[in-house]
Amino acid sequence: MKITVALDSFKGSLSSLMAGDAVKAGCLLADPAAKVSVSPIADGGEGTAQALALGMGGEMISVSVTGPLGNPVTAEYGYIPETKTAVLEMASAAGITLVSPEQRNPLHTTTFGVGELILHAAKEKGCRQFVVGIGGSATNDGGVGMLSALGIAFLDKNGKPIARGAEGLSSLDRIDIVGLAPEIADARFFVACDVTNPLCGEKGCSAVFGPQKGATPDTVRTMDADLSRYAALTQAVTGKDAQNAAGAGAAGGLGFAFLSYLNAELKSGISLVIEQTGLEEKIKDADLVITGEGRLDGQSVMGKVPVGIATVAKKYKKPVLAFSGCIAPDARLCNGYGIDAFFPILPAPCTLEDAMEPNNAYQNLKNTAEQALRLFLAAKG
Repeated sequence: MKITVALDSFKGSLSSLMAGDAVKAGCLLADPAAKVSVSPIADGGEGTAQALALGMGGEMISVSVTGPLGNPVTAEYGYIPETKTAVLEMASAAGITLVSPEQRNPLHTTTFGVGELILHAAKEKGCRQFVVGIGGSATNDGGVGMLSALGIAFLDKNGKPIARGAEGLSSLDRIDIVGLAPEIADARFFVACDVTNPLCGEKGCSAVFGPQKGATPDTVRTMDADLSRYAALTQAVTGKDAQNAAGAGAAGGLGFAFLSYLNAELKSGISLVIEQTGLEEKIKDADLVITGEGRLDGQSVMGKVPVGIATVAKKYKKPVLAFSGCIAPDARLCNGYGIDAFFPILPAPCTLEDAMEPNNAYQNLKNTAEQALRLFLAAKG
């Protein structure tokens, strides 16, 4: 029997790989002859770089880059030597968790460190293919910080570089793209993006996401107007009009920067990860597919790992089981999206701390997988 296992991380408890290993161990107790393939997986958000690096025979690289407030931070990206691919999460260099609540102000936060991370992978590792997750940003600079680090000049009326952060866009007068690093000019970018917001307007990044990053109503209006002017200048220079493209407003306009200045495609996170890891072929060849995540609920049908895996599995009419640390009442929605049955892994009432303790979570997941597979095998006869 061939079983393909692809679980998201159980956040704060088990990594994607650890969760997969627990399920594999349980499956082998139920059927020692089973061929169980574990694929680390993520949805483009936190943990994507590590999951893909581990799943594709790569390693994690640590680099000191400019943080969202201009101070040095240590960021990581996954490096896959075989394909010269870099996998990175913008949040590791410009994420909102890197800024304390009292310091959050998108006028002052920059994506410069994201560009430094990309440039390191291109120059030091020779990467020409990039997989980038852009969730969890602290920024609203339209990706100007990232592009500046890559060599594009954003200048004021006196020909001087504008200030970093969204505040710099107020003085933007001219854009010069001739300095774009040659290593970047011929690179390809696959961007994991699960929002469809445009750059500007009532559904744009400033209005929708600005307040959670510390923007006041006045700041929102200012940033939106500045981004609109930036988009017009961009179109004049690049010939591309991407401000209304789905996902242009992701990560404070970082999606717009990728679409306008770099050879980029925006895709749903889980679809992109499945594509890059070749997981579909493993699913196609399986007799059973097992997935899961830390919490299964109604939101799981909105681009999360379990339903993403199940959707692919149902293309090939494969049975799908899911495991989760916590099951919400509306999790039954998942049954309509390809998950045939799901199981909580807790055997008895306990504290949240005990439930999330890694050794406990591993053992509970292993035991649940064993019993679920025994039932599956019995049903098959």
